Amino acid sequence: MRSHVRPRRGMICDMLDIKTSQETVEVSIMRLPGAEDVPLPSYQTDHAAGMDLHAAVTADTVVTPGEIARIPCGFALAVPVGYEAQVRPRSGLAARNGVTMINGPGTIDADYRGQVKVPLINHGNEPFTITRGMRIAQMLITPVPRVQWQPVDELPETRRGDGGFGHTGH
Repeated sequence: MRSHVRPRRGMICDMLDIKTSQETVEVSIMRLPGAEDVPLPSYQTDHAAGMDLHAAVTADTVVTPGEIARIPCGFALAVPVGYEAQVRPRSGLAARNGVTMINGPGTIDADYRGQVKVPLINHGNEPFTITRGMRIAQMLITPVPRVQWQPVDELPETRRGDGGFGHTGH
């Protein structure tokens, strides 16, 4: 007989072993000289996954179609060991202007201490101008487990097997 009891959110989270509280990670950040007016990374909504990164260009920067420009963000940070900072494109820039990251997502390792820069490419048909303070990318701080390889002679079989790159026909 089928149950008509609707599971509560807590029940579903328990079944899937999902933690519902958010962890806070402290990250040291240093605003660089000349970027005092550029906002530090910040969440734009209460439930945003990524923090927006702002351009710290000293003058308007025109990125022509097909061109790649490394845009400074005006800060450096110390990502805690066991974490990475992922830099991702902003969907609005890509959808409206064809401007995205050349290597998205990009990784900032825990031992990097230089200025954060975003490599943007213009895939659009028109030149695109980056202005000081413009939101150009987003950044997430995510845990990164260390891997210990376990060499084996055979891997467990799966239905997919070694099918890749379009093997499903879509």
